[in-house]
Amino acid sequence: MAKEKSEIPEKFEKLVGEIEKMSVLDLAELVKILEDKFGVSAAPQMVAAAAAPAGEAQAGAEEKSSYNVILSAVGDKKIDVIKVVRDTTQKGLKEAKDLVDAAAAAPQTIKEGAKKEEAEELKKKFAEAGAIVELK
Repeated sequence: MAKEKSEIPEKFEKLVGEIEKMSVLDLAELVKILEDKFGVSAAPQMVAAAAAPAGEAQAGAEEKSSYNVILSAVGDKKIDVIKVVRDTTQKGLKEAKDLVDAAAAAPQTIKEGAKKEEAEELKKKFAEAGAIVELK
């Protein structure tokens, strides 16, 4: 399936051209800077179902009990991130390195079904190593 090319307004052509030249790590850093500066998040927002029955809406308000830990950006300390992946997943060095390398191109799931406390702890470890992790 071919992706349609969107029309770029003339006033944004120079900016889009500069962004196209940036590396994935630079783009991740730019997104974080913009999020911090403007107090926004680039993460997709969950939209509640408008016609959900009252019982279902109340059940949906309960907090999730398990999370998927997803590595979305590696950062500058790739070796530290690989060490955290190895500790977390019990994978060998090559498998951990391959997973971290793949995360540079697309987000990679590190752990599925982790309890909230464990997921938060993993997120903290990855943040200390310079990586960006999402909990879904």
